[in-house]
Amino acid sequence: MEDAGRMAQQDNDLFFTCALIDYIARKTKNTRADVVNRLGKEQISKIFELAGVYHCDNPERVSDDFIESAHIEIGTFDNIADCGYAVPSYWDIGKVYKRLIKMVAEDKKTDVIDALIEVYNSFISPAIDDYNSSFYYENPLFIFECYKAKKML
Repeated sequence: MEDAGRMAQQDNDLFFTCALIDYIARKTKNTRADVVNRLGKEQISKIFELAGVYHCDNPERVSDDFIESAHIEIGTFDNIADCGYAVPSYWDIGKVYKRLIKMVAEDKKTDVIDALIEVYNSFISPAIDDYNSSFYYENPLFIFECYKAKKML
């Protein structure tokens, strides 16, 4: 049962997983899709399953462990430096992805990790990660409807 004002444990674990993906992407200057694809389903599942433990640890160390184990190299994608406005935190973006992934998993009746991989590899990910646009601020249902339509509405 969910306490008033608190996320269900699985939602919290997904939120942490998405935030860590964003953290790693920022740190390594890679797209979120590149990070997800380098991590692969097995390591993403590990992050998700052990999110409660990792959440209590230093994010620098946790990210370094996954960067090393997935052999994620420094890239050239830097949406932080390219941003002309206030940069949302990796927690803010983690929440956007969590909401969308949860809706996709429920809509498609699929595993949350499969939905995560699908969402990060879709056209919607670069739109969310363009911090010079206001798309990541949009209503979660609107973002989901764009995703389902496979185009910006």
